[in-house]
Amino acid sequence: MYQNVFSFIHVIQIYQVRHFKLLKALTPEENSQSQQGLYFQDGQRRVDYVLTYHIKKPGTGRSYRHSTYLLTENAVARSLRRSTHRRDRRARHHQAQTAKAQPSSAVTDVELGNAGENLNGHDDNKAFRREEFEGKLRDMGLELEKDEEGRIPGLGFVKIHAPWNVLCREAEFMKLKMPTKKVYEVKDCSGVMEKINSLVSKALEPLHPHVEESRPKNIKHLSHTFSRDKQHLFDLSDKDSFFDSKTRSSIVFEILKRTKCKAKYSMEHLKGFQSLDVGKQQVVTWCQRHPFKEGLLQWKHCLQKWRISGISSLLGSGVYTAAYPLHDGRINEESADLGDRKLLYEEWANYGVFYKYQPIGLVRKYFGEKIGLYFAWLGLYTQMLIPASLVGVIVFLYGCATVDDNIPSMEICHPKNNITMCPLCDRVCSYWKLSTACGTARASHLFDNPATVFFSIFMALWAAMFMEHWKRRQMRLNYEWDLTGFEDEEEALKDHPRAEYEFKVMKKSMSKDQKSQQKVEKLTLQDRLPAYMTTLVMMLLMIGVTFAIVFGVILYRISTKAALYMSSNPVTRSNAQLTVKTTAAIINLVVILILDEVYGAVARWLTVLEVPKTDKSFEERLIFKTFILKFFNAFTPIIYIAFFRGRLVGRPGNYLYVFESYRMEECAHGGCLMELCIQLSITMLGKQLIQNNLFEIGVPKLKKLIRYIRSKQGGYQEEERKKKLLRYETDHFLEPFAGLTPEYMEMIIQFGFVTLFVASFPLAPLFALLNNIIEIRLDAKKFVTELRRPVAARAKDIGIWYDILRAVAKVAVIINAFVISFTSDFIPRMVYQYMYSPDGSMHGFVNHTLSYFNVTHFQDGKEPMDPVHLGYPVEICRYKDYRDPPWSPTPYEISKEFWTVLAVRLAFVIVFQNVVLLMNDVVDWLIPDIPKDISLQIHKEKILLVDLFMKEEQGKIRFLERRVSAGAKENCSRSNNNNCTKAHPRSGHTNSTKSV
Repeated sequence: MYQNVFSFIHVIQIYQVRHFKLLKALTPEENSQSQQGLYFQDGQRRVDYVLTYHIKKPGTGRSYRHSTYLLTENAVARSLRRSTHRRDRRARHHQAQTAKAQPSSAVTDVELGNAGENLNGHDDNKAFRREEFEGKLRDMGLELEKDEEGRIPGLGFVKIHAPWNVLCREAEFMKLKMPTKKVYEVKDCSGVMEKINSLVSKALEPLHPHVEESRPKNIKHLSHTFSRDKQHLFDLSDKDSFFDSKTRSSIVFEILKRTKCKAKYSMEHLKGFQSLDVGKQQVVTWCQRHPFKEGLLQWKHCLQKWRISGISSLLGSGVYTAAYPLHDGRINEESADLGDRKLLYEEWANYGVFYKYQPIGLVRKYFGEKIGLYFAWLGLYTQMLIPASLVGVIVFLYGCATVDDNIPSMEICHPKNNITMCPLCDRVCSYWKLSTACGTARASHLFDNPATVFFSIFMALWAAMFMEHWKRRQMRLNYEWDLTGFEDEEEALKDHPRAEYEFKVMKKSMSKDQKSQQKVEKLTLQDRLPAYMTTLVMMLLMIGVTFAIVFGVILYRISTKAALYMSSNPVTRSNAQLTVKTTAAIINLVVILILDEVYGAVARWLTVLEVPKTDKSFEERLIFKTFILKFFNAFTPIIYIAFFRGRLVGRPGNYLYVFESYRMEECAHGGCLMELCIQLSITMLGKQLIQNNLFEIGVPKLKKLIRYIRSKQGGYQEEERKKKLLRYETDHFLEPFAGLTPEYMEMIIQFGFVTLFVASFPLAPLFALLNNIIEIRLDAKKFVTELRRPVAARAKDIGIWYDILRAVAKVAVIINAFVISFTSDFIPRMVYQYMYSPDGSMHGFVNHTLSYFNVTHFQDGKEPMDPVHLGYPVEICRYKDYRDPPWSPTPYEISKEFWTVLAVRLAFVIVFQNVVLLMNDVVDWLIPDIPKDISLQIHKEKILLVDLFMKEEQGKIRFLERRVSAGAKENCSRSNNNNCTKAHPRSGHTNSTKSV
């Protein structure tokens, strides 16, 4: 049977090759556009989508088929196919009738479809599935053309073109909004505001990209959902450009997704059927002959009802190796007619235009709404970082300007200061002078000053303003891009189940009792419970790994500091603190970079285990898991330094030890804020420079080189140097588009660095701004030159990422309140100044925060090895804490000053977060989500749309009335004629009688 099918296909191919040769003979030279690979060989039909697959080189003694043959529909091929289908059905019926009288073993090969096949099993299965899938695509109306003799050895291409009738049908099914003939004027504002806006636009004219627009800015087409019954409403004068390239490719992709194809079943419980693609009728016939075999009736029931969605399962099983739309032309050729891709390359993906706005409209036109929204959000986020950076720099400069006037720093650095401090570690560390911490105290003031409180409040309001500004910007883009009537429910209706989900449901249906014949339509909570438990355990395990690594870095700091203090080199001992801090931060950075990749793979694996139904559900679950793991990975070391380091230390004579050997580390006298700043800066800059920029540049180029080598193109480099690869061949070497999740994720983590601990690092917005200026052009260059063209996807918002941003902004308020209250010395300074200072100044603050310790109270074996290191014996040393002195009735107990400061700290946290959150809510209430002019324009569009349809209905009514009146007149005239004709015979009859 299959031998006849393959021979029939070969006949069609020979016919089509001859037809193509005749077509070539009629055209003296090939179209230049078809040479570039953007069109079919006839140079008329555009390539809307490309599928690639592996092919084997022709063997000896066997004729190889022509490399390029047309699979487009024609009358001869269609009639031949119908006759062959009828002949196949008769053959199958004949086999089913004769099989009852034959032993099963004699017909097994026929039923499996193995008789007479020339290809080996695995490749034959893939070829058969390709033929079946491509046949169904042709039945859907698509036109196909194959190329198996291109410039890339071992790779075949299927070029797909969607004709006009298919585009119209699918556009109506997808409810695409297309521009009508009706245009109207858009008025942004009037009066004084209009003049101000015109002046601002003229001033900002040099910052706009040089992108020519097809229509004036104040003119907009009225859009409506496309309908084949209302084609007269749309401007169809140029049908080739009515649906642009990204719309055509998205339409073809929808057809590829929903086209059904037989699944590759693995029948482990059927002997002789493992790993074979078995046709439905063949297995059903086999089941009928073996009714007593366990599970066969279930297989029959399953194969009658289940078919797996096409392109996703075919790509996963290796039937096709890639599927992608084409880029528009080349970017390195001089052309008078600038294409969209080349225009994007010159005006967007270029570091020389970093100061200009992005051509978001052109980005949306070329890549679709989803990618356009990402770059619009990234551009707005970068613009909003400009005022935050300016305020952060001002706060930092304020710290620099007031460092010499800071009384606590002056007291620490005073040369007459003879305060003797207790050792920082056991045995090897000795007593030290407080004046040696002068540099640390002055540096801490740069980030720990009263202006940081103001900056924290400002950044909380900045985050709220950014959210509101984005909602308004998003609504404006929805209006400009005709997405105001687009609903997620409509998108969900055509969001087909994933192939993995369908296969899982199919396996569940097969595993049920064979007596139960009802179809299983979905996976229940009980089915997913093992996956959910695995996810919970693995997430907790990964977070535990993060905590364990942080604890390991703590041990590294403690042991390394002790080793450095034991050094005989005085320079090493004096720089021990700085060395330990810097190296520990670098170790944390390296671990974070490594674990980021590990956690990304783990999150994807866990999401696959859960088998989400749709691609949207899969993406949201993956985003949530990845964000949780990467958030803990990036911020756990910072949270430890901010809130735990120096808190669980103990006191001299009663320190807290880890493993009974390592004393818990404590902060320097200037506080942990300086160390927090060092950790933040190294982690943030390292992630941006190494992970976000270096990896994004290097990894795609490396993968492209690997694909180039694997394709064996390198061996033909000298020979192929004179030839140019066609467009679909060039795009095959580009990196596949992996989604926007990595792009959003790195920006969300950066947003966390900017907002969560901004009280300790006011320069974070500036570094984020500098990074994002490069990031925009880097991502643009990657999308235009390094990645295959993504399939355009519609979206009206950024989805779950907005909810994550809001959550991070809320958490940032709480964390900054705790950083100001507990990590910095802002609250202790305020308490001392207004409660304990004799003159209301900060004089005496340092002495107020230091407690006394009698050196004779050291534990045995913990006292310094060199007690006279300072040149004199020490009887009393000082340490930073609020405790009673040794001569008090309650020595070394926590003093009342400690409880006073703690109460004020907690009160400040409560007041700060409630006030700031209230201010955020006020900002949210004051700023409307929809701009007033956009609201008016949307209302105007609805009125114009109603008027358009009313005129159309009135026109139909007038047309019907004219037809009715015309029909009535015609009937009347016919009736009059009939009366006349009837009257004439009568008169003739009377005359004749009279004559008679």
